[in-house]
Amino acid sequence: MSSRRQELAAQLTLALPILGGQLAQTANGFVDTMMAGRVSANDLAAVAVGASIWVPLFLFMTGVLMSATPILSRHLGGEAYHRINPLAQQGIWLGLGLGILCALILRSIAPVLVWMDVDPAIRPLVSGYLDALSWGMPGAALMLAMRSYTESMNHTRPVLLFSVIGLLINIPSNYVLIYGKLGFPAMGGVGCGWATSLVMWSMALMMLFYTHRHPVYQHAPLNLRRRHFEMASLGYMLRLGLPVGLSIFFEVSIFAVIALLIGSLGAQIVASHQIALNFTSLIFMVPLSFSLAASVRVGHARGRHDEPGLRHAVQVALCITTVVGVTAAAALVLARSWIPHIYTNNRDVIELATYLLLFAALYQVSDALQVCANGCLRGFEDTAWPMIMTLFAYWGVGLPLGYGLGLTHWFGEPMGPAGFWIGLVAGLTVAAILLGWRLRWRMRQTLSPTT
Repeated sequence: MSSRRQELAAQLTLALPILGGQLAQTANGFVDTMMAGRVSANDLAAVAVGASIWVPLFLFMTGVLMSATPILSRHLGGEAYHRINPLAQQGIWLGLGLGILCALILRSIAPVLVWMDVDPAIRPLVSGYLDALSWGMPGAALMLAMRSYTESMNHTRPVLLFSVIGLLINIPSNYVLIYGKLGFPAMGGVGCGWATSLVMWSMALMMLFYTHRHPVYQHAPLNLRRRHFEMASLGYMLRLGLPVGLSIFFEVSIFAVIALLIGSLGAQIVASHQIALNFTSLIFMVPLSFSLAASVRVGHARGRHDEPGLRHAVQVALCITTVVGVTAAAALVLARSWIPHIYTNNRDVIELATYLLLFAALYQVSDALQVCANGCLRGFEDTAWPMIMTLFAYWGVGLPLGYGLGLTHWFGEPMGPAGFWIGLVAGLTVAAILLGWRLRWRMRQTLSPTT
């Protein structure tokens, strides 16, 4: 029992700073939207359209670079400290390559805006915003690679610290660049892009300085003066991370497709759907943070060849996320009538959003369990099959069922947005079952006496 309590304390210590960092980074998007909206509707629209393009790229990059965490955790658990510097450097090289690639994509987005039929009045603003933000993508990638290094060391406080500092940098930078203060020209929404780039590089440089100076890293320091480039390790990291990045992309894209399909039903329905989705996305950060902590703990136990520790890490992670899911579901049911008031005063929008939040409550447990199982499987360095399973659950079950229920007569009268949310419930439940089965199989393989 004491070992389980120790594991619980370890996962809480890891996850809570990650959660704080996630919330601080989300607040950056809120600040950008609020401050750009005070300039003009066009600037607000440009930032919103730009975010719909760069955020999925950022999340894809985040997923790929997550691969470094279980690899480093396994070597740290096995006390193979001499391998930490070379492996951490492979994460940095991979991150910089991805960051440059994403920057080039963002700087070449103008034809896509035409293809997407974006309002010609805001196209120059969107392009300017993404051009400015593209300069920060290599910095963001460097920060993510350093984040994997520090999280694998069981040290997540700098993630929270620098996310909060980044938010504090973003607010005055937005003010100066958007509205034209201190001698700078007023850039409007484009200024948000430059401010975000500044934040990305600031966080990356702070993380580099911190990891170089803090004594917690002395037993496995990152020393960039002794450069290592290992094609085999870099290729393995990419093979491990690419399915994670694609899984995140599949999940993000299904919500984008649903938003587009619902768009034909009217502005009030779209607004209600967006309110329910935005609030549940904030809640999702809680089980996601514990999922990231579980990856580290599973990796450490594997490196130590500690079978009881491995079992406890998985069991405690599943218990925590189950409690989180049940609590979130109960909170949504109880608070569903006042949550929409945070976003709007429109009575019809509030009424529909209140109804949709009931469906959101239904999938909180399955969503928490599927993200936890995925995190544990990353700790096992098992990512290819989880990607296939999530692709099937979201695109093979969730979206077709939601489309059939929401917009067609396949199952009776079309249900509108409620049909899509039933599809989400089904898709996430299938994902939880498949990933849970995969995790159980992986545990049996690892803990088998014959291995």
